[in-house]
Amino acid sequence: MSTRDDKGWFAIREPLSQSKQQILVLLSFLGPILTWCIVSYTPFIWHPDIRLDISAQRQGVSTVFTAGDHLTKSYYQEFEQFIRDENVLILEQQSGKAEAPKNLSKVRRDNIKILRQLTPIATKQGWLPKDEKIPDEDLIALWEAIATKPGGFEKLNALTDENITVIENNWNLLNRHYQETGSLKMVSVPLQKLVPQGVPVNPVYLPAPHEVLQKGWYEFTKKPENDKPSMWSRLRHSVRIVFTGFLLSCLVGVPLGILCGTYDFFSKLFEPFIDFFRYLPAPSFSTLLVAIFLAHDAPKIALVFVGTFFQLVLVVSKTTTLLDKSLLEAALTLGAKPKSLMTRVIVPGILPNLYNDLRILLGWSWTWLVIAELIGVKSGLTEFIETQGRWRNFDSVFPVIFTIGFIGFFTDQILAQLRGLFFPWTGEKVSFILRKWIDFYHWLTGGRVNVTNNQHLQGSQ
Repeated sequence: MSTRDDKGWFAIREPLSQSKQQILVLLSFLGPILTWCIVSYTPFIWHPDIRLDISAQRQGVSTVFTAGDHLTKSYYQEFEQFIRDENVLILEQQSGKAEAPKNLSKVRRDNIKILRQLTPIATKQGWLPKDEKIPDEDLIALWEAIATKPGGFEKLNALTDENITVIENNWNLLNRHYQETGSLKMVSVPLQKLVPQGVPVNPVYLPAPHEVLQKGWYEFTKKPENDKPSMWSRLRHSVRIVFTGFLLSCLVGVPLGILCGTYDFFSKLFEPFIDFFRYLPAPSFSTLLVAIFLAHDAPKIALVFVGTFFQLVLVVSKTTTLLDKSLLEAALTLGAKPKSLMTRVIVPGILPNLYNDLRILLGWSWTWLVIAELIGVKSGLTEFIETQGRWRNFDSVFPVIFTIGFIGFFTDQILAQLRGLFFPWTGEKVSFILRKWIDFYHWLTGGRVNVTNNQHLQGSQ
């Protein structure tokens, strides 16, 4: 006799073996992550942008690019050529073939900016300390070290040969001026600009996985500044908004849904209006909710309530109507009163399916979080997402989005595992880990409970 494992991966209406299920669950997560990694770390696949390691300011152009900015590959090539053309003019000014600028103070300020072009890549390579204001003297010393190549600076793979040549030429000019004036700062002719350097990357809206992990760790571990809430306090605030709105929706919607599914009177009285109202976009009521509940958390909770309540009533009503009618007839035959049918037959009969409905609707309530936290005073995780997205810091946005997804997913998985514990007669399996935790808990409390897949066996010492 063939076993279930012999039926292959595509048996019609047959469940897969436990091992195959685990493999597919793992692949469902690893597939998107692997695709993301391939796109991010394989240069020849996509990488339409260049992320600047060294930037420069173009003459007569107000737009300023800094290290870390993304440029399209086509514009990056134009940007490089603009700076090369300016360097040709600067060389002519240094040699006297072209007239040098007469505003010496501006020339000296621009020269200091050119010296500081090296700061981002120098801190990235560890040549200069991070998160500190670098004195001009240290920058000049760095230019000298790169130009003269003392110990430790023989290999400069982080810099192109073109930029090393620029650094050497500028240092020679600075050194000659020092011999004449005794100062390294007061050069009266322009220095050459470093030519922009960068690496191919994903667009700014799709940062690489390691960038998301690093930024997420930073955001969740850094100390808040200027009385701003920490990420953990933002997370607690958002969770409170979702669960408060959902619980209020359940308190009102579940009893109403059961009544509509049980009595045709309530069904015809409430469901037509609820069915109409659920098509109205909940965000359109945001201004009204703020007017009613003011501008803090109350309108946000109310929006989660409005977004889930009307669907919840109809779903619960449908689940109630699907209860096997023969159960009601059997109860009436045995002498049950109409009042006791609700408490002894209908509610217990629909509980397993009602539990599943509420799991699904809880996930629905999470989808209203972002819209809810934007009404009135922006708050919680959404305020952080909106602010960082406006500044195009998507490496900070992704960790927060994933955090919301993880919370929703793991909450649902925990509830799914608990279903077999709450309703053992449904045949739902209780996970091995949950069974061991229950056994351990009862061992600590002096009793012992063995939880199998389909039944509870209780005993005492």
